[in-house]
Parts: sequence; structure tokens; C-alpha cells
Amino acid sequence: MPGTPVYFPAVPLALLAVLLLLTACGGGHLPQSTLAPRSDFSGELFGLYKDVFWWALGVFVVVETLLLIAVARFRARPGAAEPKPVHGHTVLEIGWTLAPALILVFIAVPTMRTIFATSGRAPEGALRVQVIGHQWWWEYRYPELNISAYNELHIPVATPVQIELTSADVIHSFWVPRLGGKRDLIPGRTNRIAWRADSVGEYWGQCAEFCGASHANMRLRVDVQNDSAFQHWVDQQRAAPATPAKGSPEEAGQQVFRRSGCIGCHTIAGISQGKVGPDLSHVGGRATIAGALFPNTPEMLRRWIMNAPSQKPGALMTPQNLSPQDLNAVIAYLQSLK
Repeated sequence: MPGTPVYFPAVPLALLAVLLLLTACGGGHLPQSTLAPRSDFSGELFGLYKDVFWWALGVFVVVETLLLIAVARFRARPGAAEPKPVHGHTVLEIGWTLAPALILVFIAVPTMRTIFATSGRAPEGALRVQVIGHQWWWEYRYPELNISAYNELHIPVATPVQIELTSADVIHSFWVPRLGGKRDLIPGRTNRIAWRADSVGEYWGQCAEFCGASHANMRLRVDVQNDSAFQHWVDQQRAAPATPAKGSPEEAGQQVFRRSGCIGCHTIAGISQGKVGPDLSHVGGRATIAGALFPNTPEMLRRWIMNAPSQKPGALMTPQNLSPQDLNAVIAYLQSLK
């Protein structure tokens, strides 16, 4: 009814405010947080985010303050006269037109600067990496180094990296939140992203464009290394796969690999030239398998080899009907390929 005072429950509102505050803070420690930048690219985005945040906070404070003043001053009171309607106020109308326009200018200028700063062009001499998206795994090629990697991207710290992105099938999106923003991978087209990582460490990302049944399982891992560790990794990738010792379980596993359907889909240098799935020449040196979805352990390899689609919906790798002895031998062989 008109004139009836409205009371708001103070305690529930206070608890709600505290809850919102708690859920909005403390995300910087999460593996895919954008609030802990570790490259020049992500630093630019985070700086823009902070600038826009403070402008938004200022607008919020001004608007909410005026709203509370209006609610308190013009609220209905018993016996109070009806308020006089006001038709037009030239100064106010000019003010609330100019203020948003100026705010948009102050936001647009740093936004445009950030767009150009993160356009994807690295300086001369940057490390080139060609990224090819597949359903649902990643292929990395290093043209100048003459090596390739799969699902796990290795780069040196404090070195500019030029990443060139395309897709072998459908549209994907490459996203490593702590290192850089999203870039789409489009069949027949090359997009670019560039960054310079400032901290050694392990950084996680994933496909950010829906690409089929296992889109959510298309993860990726970036290993930022110091120069000596990166060069050691490069030397490992250039080397030929390990040759199993005579009579060893690894040699038996190599023979099982040769006579199974694995050779039609996977490459192992000197053994097979399959192109359907990732190259396995150095699979034993990777921390993960199945598109960076699972740790590279004997148990996970066992599950993956026996029935990959049950572990990752839509996976093209067909279930392998291997005896326990043959399966153990194949796992030993794959893990020996450092």
C-alpha cells in the first residue's frame, strides 16, 4: 500500500555481500586463472582488466549513491504530499550524456592500445611454433628446430614466441589463460598469437571453442623452461627413439606394436608412419597422454589402450584386444620411448 514503509533484512543482506566478496577473490592460484599473468601478453590483458574494473567500480558507486539518496529522500511517508513532477533539466541531461561518452573514451583508448599490442606479431628472431588442432589433440611443429611435439608445448623463458594456428578438421580455439588470450584455429587459415613468458613453470590451457564430443577433454600443457632445459628437450626430440635391448619386455612390446593396428595410426621413427593420431616417437618423455587429459602412467596407458573411447568420448582410437602379457609389453615399450 502507498505510504507503507519497507524494511530490508539487514543480516541476510550482509551475509550475501560477504558471500559475493569471497567468491570474487582468491582465484589467482587456480591453474587456468587469468588473474596471475605470466607473460607480456597476459600482462597487457590483466592491466586492461584492472583499468576497466576501476572505471566500472566508480560508475557503480556514483549510480548506487544517487539511487540510495533518491530512495531515502523521496520515499513515501504517511501524510506527505505528492512529489512535484519535473519535466526536463538541461544541465542534468547534458551531464548524463557527456559523462558516459567521456568514460567510453577513457576505456576505448587503452582497449585499442591493448588490441594493437597483442595483435599476434612477434619481434624478429622469435621462436616459431606451428599449432595444428585435431579432434581432440594438439600438434606443435618447430620449423627452425626441425622437431615436433604433441599436446605438450615446450618454450624457453624470456624468449618471444610466434605461434601460428590452424586446424586439420573443425574450428578450435587455443587458450592458455596465464600466458595469452584466445585465438581460433580455422581450417585453411592461419591466425597468430605471440607472447614472451616471464616465469619458468607449467601452465595449463584448453580448447575454448566447441569442437565435438570431447571438446571439454581437449586440454593442453605448456612447459616454460630455462634455456638449458629447453635445449636438452630439443636434443631429446631430435634423437632417434630408444632401441629396445634384445630379449627385453620393451623389445616384445615393439613386436606387438608392429603387428597390431597401432602402426596404421601412429608414427614411431623407424617403425611406422601412421598419421591419424599423435607421433609416439618420444611418448615416454611426456607427462600426459590423450590430449593432456591423463597422466602418463602405466595404469592410465592400460586403460587408454584397451578402450580409449570409454575414457574420452569420440576418440578415434579403437579398443585393442590384447592379452595381458602383450599389453604389459606394449606399455613397457611406449614408456621407454623418451
